[in-house]
Amino acid sequence: MKNNSFGKIINITTFGESHGPAIGVCIDGLKPNFPLDLEKVQLELDKRRPGGNKFGTKRNEKDQLKVLSGMYKGKITGTPLTIIIENTNQISKDYSELEKTFRPSHADYTYYNKYHIRDPRGGGRSSGRETATRVIAGAIAKQYLDIDNIKIEAATIQIGNIKTDKNQPTYNWEERNNNDVHFPDSKKSVEIEQLFDTLREKGDSIGGIIECHISNLPVGLGEPIFDKFESRLASAMLSLGATRGFEIGEGFNSATYKGSQFNDSMNKDGFISNNNGGVLGGITSSQDIVFRVAFKPTPSISIPQSTIDIDNNEKTLVIKGRHDPCICPRATVVVEAMAALVALDFKMEKESRRPF
Repeated sequence: MKNNSFGKIINITTFGESHGPAIGVCIDGLKPNFPLDLEKVQLELDKRRPGGNKFGTKRNEKDQLKVLSGMYKGKITGTPLTIIIENTNQISKDYSELEKTFRPSHADYTYYNKYHIRDPRGGGRSSGRETATRVIAGAIAKQYLDIDNIKIEAATIQIGNIKTDKNQPTYNWEERNNNDVHFPDSKKSVEIEQLFDTLREKGDSIGGIIECHISNLPVGLGEPIFDKFESRLASAMLSLGATRGFEIGEGFNSATYKGSQFNDSMNKDGFISNNNGGVLGGITSSQDIVFRVAFKPTPSISIPQSTIDIDNNEKTLVIKGRHDPCICPRATVVVEAMAALVALDFKMEKESRRPF
């Protein structure tokens, strides 16, 4: 597999498997002499840490980052920054019977037919655990963006049919930090927690939607025609294994508008609305970037499912192991991380191409 890297100016390469000795990321292109706060990076990691959320997987990993290269006396040297997380709580025996059996809605079938070999332990490279390495890279990108007060905030706005009653930009972003489902609506968060308890008892799962805002980006980020800001942003989000949809601004709801209703009119003070989600012609307009990502239900469920094995024999599969009833609560920080990497990459690309 060659496609394990992302970004142009800021390039990240992630490596490792769910049940291997460690997972990690190598980040190249960072400006040198930057004072990196590793404690802040660790705090971001803790937000998606297995075992760190009562509704998440019961796999309990410390996810303690370890720097291998690219730092000296607390500062970025400009050489490739390599950081790993050791896997310490994997239980590979839970996956022993899956070596020849394909789990429905997982990458098992496609990986095996493409490569004729796969790591069945926790999904190997296709595991959601890989996203921890992206959180590391994104947390570092956030610190560079903080210099210009560029902020990135994501929250769960829908789980199943339960939606927030509020509309952006009136979300209570602080409220999302007061509950385990990262929902900006305290009344609905209780309802979601009850749903998660029910799903866990039944061994089932559910999908949801995460919304993310990027604020204080300058005008002019994005490269038409085939590398528009929203194009690379969509690529970043859809590279996450459980995503099944991406929309920016009013998204698919745009189809219900008339032009006279949808167009973002302007006056001397700026834009009057933001139906386009902060991007015009593939280039940022200086408004908030507003986008949403849809996540499918966690495919690992303990309810019996029909499947086949590598010899095409039909099987009934009951998946063992420790799994999330919903991916969204631990995925908000992952969405923020990928958004930060896209924003910083475009920002540095613009700085390197300033016109005369």
